[in-house]
Amino acid sequence: MKGALVSRSVLITGGSRGIGLAAARAFQAAGDRVAVTYRTAEPPSGVLAIRCDVTDTAQVDAAFKEAEDAHGPVEVLVCCAGIAKDGLLMRMSEDDFTSVLDTNLTGTFRAVKRASKAMLRARSGRVVLVSSAVGLRGEAGQANYAASKAGLVGFARSMARELGSRNITFNVVAPGLTSTQMADVLTDEQRESLVAQIPLGRLALPEEIASAITFLASPQAGYVTGAVIPVDGGAGMGH
Repeated sequence: MKGALVSRSVLITGGSRGIGLAAARAFQAAGDRVAVTYRTAEPPSGVLAIRCDVTDTAQVDAAFKEAEDAHGPVEVLVCCAGIAKDGLLMRMSEDDFTSVLDTNLTGTFRAVKRASKAMLRARSGRVVLVSSAVGLRGEAGQANYAASKAGLVGFARSMARELGSRNITFNVVAPGLTSTQMADVLTDEQRESLVAQIPLGRLALPEEIASAITFLASPQAGYVTGAVIPVDGGAGMGH
């Protein structure tokens, strides 16, 4: 983040790979002190990696305490932890639906609530939530995922109104199909079909999503809050 005056304490949930890890590297390059949470993936090297399941409030609290003990109160929170359990509605179990919402949406609630304590005391903070173009435009077979990602928009905008007077900003990045492990499960046919719907004709790079995240957390974005920034190659235009 060019323009940052001091090293800040940054916590990224789901920062062990893909977009989260790219964001962690970008914040590090700007001189920030970065901690990431991970659940099942291998912890990345070079950052403070904290095992945490965001569906467990006690684990979220413990992760924040470990980050605070090492780097000081969290000044920038990026919520990137998420799962997908795709399936057509008639084949989707109730657990498939609720578990995705518990991780992607309620997990974000847990992290934001914990982070807000120190941010309120400091009367300053940056929160960036990683949603998805699917949350804005919908996708067959992803009702649970789309609902969870759409929910982040309403949550962020409510928090922007609730905590804006304390100089805490809340913004959303909505990535399109990105070259990560989540996209690796697609068949060649599925990938080609999805890419054909993208005006720029390719998948995003995690680093391109990270650039939007770091901008929203930067001093240059101090007057940006409640925004939804699509980084989707044009796939979701008009949504």
